[in-house]
Amino acid sequence: MATIQSKGIFLSLVAQLDKLARHNRQGSFRTKARYYEACKRFCAYLAAEYHLQKLENISGKHLVSYVLYLQDTGKSASTVKTDLAAIRFFHDKMSHPKYTLPTNSELGVGLERRRFGQLDRTWSGPEFNRLLGKAMAENRDDFILALYLGRYAGFRIHECFRMDTAAAEQALRENALTVKGKGGKVRIVPIEDERILMMLKRVLAQTERGHKLLVPDGMPTDRSINALELFIYRHRNEISDEGSDRRLTFHGLRHTYAAEKYTRLTEGGMSAIDAHYAVSRLLGHERADVTNIYLASVRKRGRDGE
Repeated sequence: MATIQSKGIFLSLVAQLDKLARHNRQGSFRTKARYYEACKRFCAYLAAEYHLQKLENISGKHLVSYVLYLQDTGKSASTVKTDLAAIRFFHDKMSHPKYTLPTNSELGVGLERRRFGQLDRTWSGPEFNRLLGKAMAENRDDFILALYLGRYAGFRIHECFRMDTAAAEQALRENALTVKGKGGKVRIVPIEDERILMMLKRVLAQTERGHKLLVPDGMPTDRSINALELFIYRHRNEISDEGSDRRLTFHGLRHTYAAEKYTRLTEGGMSAIDAHYAVSRLLGHERADVTNIYLASVRKRGRDGE
């Protein structure tokens, strides 16, 4: 019921945004399109987190909360600043805004992207299982499959939502996932967990041939991605281990996959150098220093003598 309500509020907010956009004559076509899509994502966040009915009622607290959400989901400082510019751009077009929005310097949060290289971003087993339980309770097979792909195959979130029926059928035939990652780089990831196969079969049976597995017809891919990010964000405090200061994000599942794969390989007798190379290849990395970021938790355990 809450999901239906949020969708209705989202559509109402977008209708208000459309009215503002129709009367806008400023900016290039590309800038207007970028700002419009940024504000649609903001509308989705407002609907899900605040059930806000009117765009004219947005205030500083909404901006602060959204900035923290964007940062927690790994968005760059330039993306955050552009999204804030887009929100302010349409706010300035409103006839009777209730509040004056604060400037970036007045928000009280740093906009520079946090550096994760020395941080442990992995999930614990209980944390992952708790979120799976939440997804199962809502019958979200799409979320469950995406979580399995991140946790047990090291997928980036956009790689999950890019998968179509042909890719799923190929994976089931070959027992391996062929992934087109950043820069068009293709990698092959063996399927080592039966739950991926189980969920691929289940979601494939529900999807029309030639369509994307995790993106409903008529819905933009970025909105589907945003829905999963919001799902994790909404439940994060509830599923986190007691006393943990780690901010759980989908991308953290990729860190978990890397750390556990590296540990299994080295414990199985592979040298640290060869294990590092193997993990880099599975993640689709070209540079060793990038993979080092994903192995921060392993290095920390080594320093702590665990």
